[in-house]
Amino acid sequence: MTAPVEAPTHLDPAPMRPLGPADIPPLARLWHQGWRDGHLASASAGLARARRLESFLARLEAAPAGEIQVTGPEGKPSGFFWLKGPCLDQFYVDPALRGQGLAMPLMAAAEARLAAAGVETAWLLCVVGNDRAARFYEKAGWHRAATTPMQLQTADGPFDIVVWRYEKRLLP
Repeated sequence: MTAPVEAPTHLDPAPMRPLGPADIPPLARLWHQGWRDGHLASASAGLARARRLESFLARLEAAPAGEIQVTGPEGKPSGFFWLKGPCLDQFYVDPALRGQGLAMPLMAAAEARLAAAGVETAWLLCVVGNDRAARFYEKAGWHRAATTPMQLQTADGPFDIVVWRYEKRLLP
């Protein structure tokens, strides 16, 4: 009789690397599809029009060096996160790879970078109605701290949305 295998008590962070030029077009497609999956049902028609593929491409091209970390081969990213100070600003996994165990190690990598930067309590915003993402954040140990309206700035103008603010204490 074999002993039961215990679940790991921690997840090793996913191998990460900075965003490279070859990653930008495929990452824009990944991010665009992920945004549509999580936000389209609750987005206004105007916001949905503003969030065309070109807008994601432009945001990636303008990103300051080092803020975006990617996992997967160069030119074929499988996921990414974008950190802005204590904020986990963006977090996406290739929709084709969902359910394959990539998201939790990717989150562990994001949290490790935040902690290494001295962030005691990290935060992120999740649009109200993106229940799949909310369940994942809660499973990863984040807690919903607030529900708040905000104005989202786009190249097509501002849009009013309502978000859940999630927080996680990273350092004692």
